[in-house]
Amino acid sequence: MKIGFVGLGKMGARMVSKLISERHDVVAWNRSRHELKNVATIEELTRSLKTPRIVWSMLPAGEATEEILKEVSKLVQADDIVIDSGNSNFKDTQRRYEEFKTKGIRFLGIGVSGGIIAATQGYPMMVGGDKSSYEYIIPILNSLSKPKGGHEYFGTGGAGHFVKMVHNGIEYGIMQSLGEGFGIMEKSPYDLDLQKVAKLYQKGTLVSGFMLDRVLEALENDPKLSNIVGVIAESGEAKWTVEQAKEEGVDTEIIERSLEFRRRSKTDERIQKSFSAKMVAALRNAFGGHPIRHGSG
Repeated sequence: MKIGFVGLGKMGARMVSKLISERHDVVAWNRSRHELKNVATIEELTRSLKTPRIVWSMLPAGEATEEILKEVSKLVQADDIVIDSGNSNFKDTQRRYEEFKTKGIRFLGIGVSGGIIAATQGYPMMVGGDKSSYEYIIPILNSLSKPKGGHEYFGTGGAGHFVKMVHNGIEYGIMQSLGEGFGIMEKSPYDLDLQKVAKLYQKGTLVSGFMLDRVLEALENDPKLSNIVGVIAESGEAKWTVEQAKEEGVDTEIIERSLEFRRRSKTDERIQKSFSAKMVAALRNAFGGHPIRHGSG
């Protein structure tokens, strides 16, 4: 299929490369120079596409996405397909879906997970919005999800981004538990080889899986995590998960406390020096390429 792709950041560039390798025809635009960029403007991108156009945006949530989608909305026409696959708030996605719908433009909000390795392992994609456009772009989604990823349609409006939001909230709790558990073992009265522990935990235990693989990677790179300062950034989606839970009257104690731990890590030197915080920071870097602060903290 032919697709216009906006945003060639860490994940966007990998997605475009995967689509090209799957023999899709990709017209790409990025605000700054990039080797995959092949059009100078958004207008040129939309002009180069045949109807129904497919314009896929992979930009940071918030102002950057809002600005580009407003520009795109002026350049596409009824029956075209516009996709936002950044980590947008589901309420923004719901609003955009309704705005595009009034113009007859089909809109999808797609939550994308999988981190850095998804380029080779396959992207898991959580889709919400116009169902007919989801069905139309299935060849693109199939290519992006190869070989071990997948995609599902969850409903109209912001449903896909809602599912991705909750996913990231759950992710906070899992990472916090791993950080705390390995922090306890690092301080134990026994001289434990944490790499051996992680390798054994992967052999059929209940905590085995994707994130524990990243624990092992982090320990292989720096067994004591001695070069990492435990300052942990937050993406915003756990905050939205907690806010939504409060609206629904649902308790989210683990997610909320994990979020608070990250916030305290920005100023609390005791937390920054803890193995637990260092591990969570290392995990974010291992799966998503998120920057970490180096030092002896």
